[in-house]
Amino acid sequence: MQGRNDSMMLSDVIGLTGVACVLSAFFLLQIEKVRSDGLGYLLLNLCGAVLLLVSLMVTFNLASFVIEICWLSISLFGLTKWALRRRRERSDS
Repeated sequence: MQGRNDSMMLSDVIGLTGVACVLSAFFLLQIEKVRSDGLGYLLLNLCGAVLLLVSLMVTFNLASFVIEICWLSISLFGLTKWALRRRRERSDS
């Protein structure tokens, strides 16, 4: 039984780290330290979603799973836009 409790504690730490990433991204956006289309903001959101999804593998919750899949998808969309914009800027130079 001890191994299961350690595993659950690790999933909590992973999930809370994901929450910290998502909330940090939003806070940094609000205090204008990052841009909504900036790499830092996008990566914080992506990491947060991935970490939360990992924690949901231990304690599943459908609503949380759905929102994190959406958060992950939107972050990947933003990162793709960021990469394409950067490539276009380099080719224009």
